[in-house]
Amino acid sequence: QAQLVESGGGLVQPGGSLRLSCAASRGSFSIYAMTWYRQAPGNQRELVATITNAGRTNYLDSVKCRFTISRDNAKNTLYLQMNSLKPEDTAVYYCNTATGSWAWGRGTQVTVSS
Repeated sequence: QAQLVESGGGLVQPGGSLRLSCAASRGSFSIYAMTWYRQAPGNQRELVATITNAGRTNYLDSVKCRFTISRDNAKNTLYLQMNSLKPEDTAVYYCNTATGSWAWGRGTQVTVSS
């Protein structure tokens, strides 16, 4: 079973930036479409961005042009560059396959507040 470890979250002011990382212990990471998800208090987990094994990307409408998903298959690592952050981006961010088929990690908290 793959382990997923998210990192890079923190407290940032509106308009600021953060770069999240997700390290996967699974050697077959490169063949999977990978996704960043987030869950805000009282809300269901939602899909934020997906990158296929071929590098094609897809984004939640509210983060388009602000967030960029990328991957380094040699390092089994997924990234999310988040710019122009807004208070509504506050959530715990998780990574997983596009179908959520691996065990969920603990996530990383992102708080956008002045």
